[in-house]
Amino acid sequence: MKRIRLLLTLFFTAIAAAFLITACNGGTTTSGASPGKSLTMATSADYPPFEFVSSASGTQEIVGFDIDIAKYIAEKTGYSLQIQNIDFNGLLPALQSKRADFVMAGMTPTEERKKNVDFSDIYYEAKNTIVAKKGANLTTGASLSGKKVGVQLSSIQEGVAKKIPGVTPVALNRISELVQELKTGRIDAVIMEDTVAKGFTATNTELEFNVIPNEEQAGSAIAFPKGSALSAEFNPVLKEMIASGKIEELVTKWFGDNSPAAAQTPAT
Repeated sequence: MKRIRLLLTLFFTAIAAAFLITACNGGTTTSGASPGKSLTMATSADYPPFEFVSSASGTQEIVGFDIDIAKYIAEKTGYSLQIQNIDFNGLLPALQSKRADFVMAGMTPTEERKKNVDFSDIYYEAKNTIVAKKGANLTTGASLSGKKVGVQLSSIQEGVAKKIPGVTPVALNRISELVQELKTGRIDAVIMEDTVAKGFTATNTELEFNVIPNEEQAGSAIAFPKGSALSAEFNPVLKEMIASGKIEELVTKWFGDNSPAAAQTPAT
């Protein structure tokens, strides 16, 4: 009898341990299998097609343009990869507190950000757009004067909005929240990147977007903690991806007419 009780105790202890391990992995996506050589990437998975949460495989998975690039780099450099999903304005603090090894989130390497983190070479350039209701005639920066304009908190677009005379910026954590505010009339327009605007206007047909010129530095780069050695490992792979056409292949996959992001972009 004692032996049976001992076996049962060991059995339930093993189940409890397995449960705890599974629970601790919640909210992350893991890729690769290099024991002892793991990296944590932080992203804000509300920015299709750069990164978003997909249920196409039957489970919640973070996918997108940035995710494919990160997985490719991790494979080439021999790392396994864990992906954490947090709000955009928490990404750089995650680097500074060593809770993440690098950040990919369609992030532009501004001079202000460079004071706190290091950046890789730019791997993709996009354009800013004004998203508004069709017929609103909000097509230029000047047309936004006197309007409430939505932007993602801590994004490059927040800085753009603040420099347009007469604009009242409304900063929220997630693009989907901004689109909802626009549709209900609580804001007049949203400034976002063109590739993201295409997805949201495709699934919210009452909206349209117009490109506005980039007056400052644009483009996406990988962010690292200050002094990180990873930039020296990642940059050669990024150069190889650009030279070989791999980046262009991923641009076609995620930004093209048949992008898997199109079906996943939320209609809010």
